[in-house]
Amino acid sequence: MRCPFCKEDRDRVIDSRSSDGGRVIRRRRQCLVCKRRFTTYEKMGEGFKLSVVKKDSSRVPYDRDKIVGGLQKACYKRPVSAEQIQEIADRVEEGIFRNSEKEISSAFIGEKVMEQLRRVDKVAYIRFASVYRDFSDAGELIKEVSQVIEDSETTEQPTLFGE
Repeated sequence: MRCPFCKEDRDRVIDSRSSDGGRVIRRRRQCLVCKRRFTTYEKMGEGFKLSVVKKDSSRVPYDRDKIVGGLQKACYKRPVSAEQIQEIADRVEEGIFRNSEKEISSAFIGEKVMEQLRRVDKVAYIRFASVYRDFSDAGELIKEVSQVIEDSETTEQPTLFGE
């Protein structure tokens, strides 16, 4: 593996771990020349193709970038890091590949994204849900927001001055 910094082909593996439900191996490496560290990912070959069944029954190839793109839009100007977005996408993918063979519904993917996003940022969750669920009127949106507020009040105990 060539070092992305000095381009030398001499490195050692410091740490390896499974990721993405066992479909990816993450390796932490150190260049033996410049001593800098970098991460590589080994992924399964393209032999496995997953199709997403959309609402209109059409089928499209699975594309992780669509999940990440939707998350980035929902999290725009929110305190959610790019790393958190990737972690959400990882958890969603684990659920997708654990529960499917060759086809998965877009509804399943959307629900998994919302489930993970709701834990991270409530505003981003509402943004995503408003697009994904395609609310027909403001009343449906208000009902969803009220439910999120209600859930937040029962799970989070307010403190004075951040104590």
